[in-house]
Amino acid sequence: MRSVARRVAHQLLSRLPSGTVLLAEDGHTRRFGLTQPVVRVEVHDPQCFAAVLRRGSVGLAESYADGWWDCDDLTALIQILVRATAPWRQRLDRGARTLAPVRAPWRHLDRRDLARDRANVRAHYDLSNEFFALMLDETMMYSCAVFEDPSQSLAAASTAKMDRLCRKIELGADDHLLEIGTGWGGFAVHAATRYGARVTTTTISDAQYEYARRRVHDAGLEDRVRVLHHDYRELEGVFDKLVSIEMIEAIGWRQQDTFFSTCARLLRPDGVMALQAIVIDDRSYERAATHQDFIKALIFPGGFLPSIESMIRSATASSDLRVVDLEDIGRHYAETLARWRANLAAHADAVIALGLGERFRRLWHLYLCYCEGAFLERHVSDVQLVLTRGEWRAPLRAGART
Repeated sequence: MRSVARRVAHQLLSRLPSGTVLLAEDGHTRRFGLTQPVVRVEVHDPQCFAAVLRRGSVGLAESYADGWWDCDDLTALIQILVRATAPWRQRLDRGARTLAPVRAPWRHLDRRDLARDRANVRAHYDLSNEFFALMLDETMMYSCAVFEDPSQSLAAASTAKMDRLCRKIELGADDHLLEIGTGWGGFAVHAATRYGARVTTTTISDAQYEYARRRVHDAGLEDRVRVLHHDYRELEGVFDKLVSIEMIEAIGWRQQDTFFSTCARLLRPDGVMALQAIVIDDRSYERAATHQDFIKALIFPGGFLPSIESMIRSATASSDLRVVDLEDIGRHYAETLARWRANLAAHADAVIALGLGERFRRLWHLYLCYCEGAFLERHVSDVQLVLTRGEWRAPLRAGART
């Protein structure tokens, strides 16, 4: 079986449309491809070939985490593989779109399972606050930063991203802002201190809830920021503005209608919301929604990537929310991921000291490279959407014609 898997892998590598893989095994190196980039893959255990062929990206990740192979540039390898698998994925995408009407009767079923959703979120975000502090910058923002200058620090770029969102909804001191997905409290504190807003923020992560509460207390903002430990679907009240930063990916593809209808319910009739989301190409959405890749299997159970079209469709079908602004910031995510990856590499010993283990460190290194390569190849992107309720009207600007 190993021999057959190796031969199949070699045949696939021999058809690379771009890039070069130098495959080293048992003291011998074979070259596949003739163009840049060039990566070297060192095979330590031939079981890796069968693992990848059987389980795709899950097998790729598990075999790497187990130390069965190494690569001198994982990000470049992912770029090569994304290009090589594009024709195959396109065929699967067409098939999934053809079958989409068959799933349509079940698409909008609200499978409300709060216990499952909490368990999925905690499996990722409750790993260790100390671990995320090693990977992220001092803002503790775990989302795409915006590098207005390539020389900016990660913290400055994270702050620029938060300012961008606040300006888009014209956040001010008279606003009561709802944030769905607290993270570690960075945006709530920023909105309260820089813009004077009153903020209610909610999370279902135990670790993030405790961290954010301490952060708000230490900043002396308990009179301006309220941190809740509730599922967003359980919230009550009406708010002036709403922000959600890369939280929608955790809700599952069947919950998009519920998400947007809930956001509309929580906003006043002329309210406005900003949504930042990692998105997949519209043509790939139907396949990706139900496909089990390694991130869903090993990093973020229950996660999914929406597409721009799927979000607009859900918002339109389930509420009076309408998109009034859209900006693609995906080009900034590859750099954000590279900075996180560098932080973890610089703190490799500290990650091990947390008791998370070498296998975990390798898995997360691959995860960050995997995502970085996908963003560089535009296989996925990141967008900031501004949506408004039915009674919202654009403010008249100075100098505008009446």
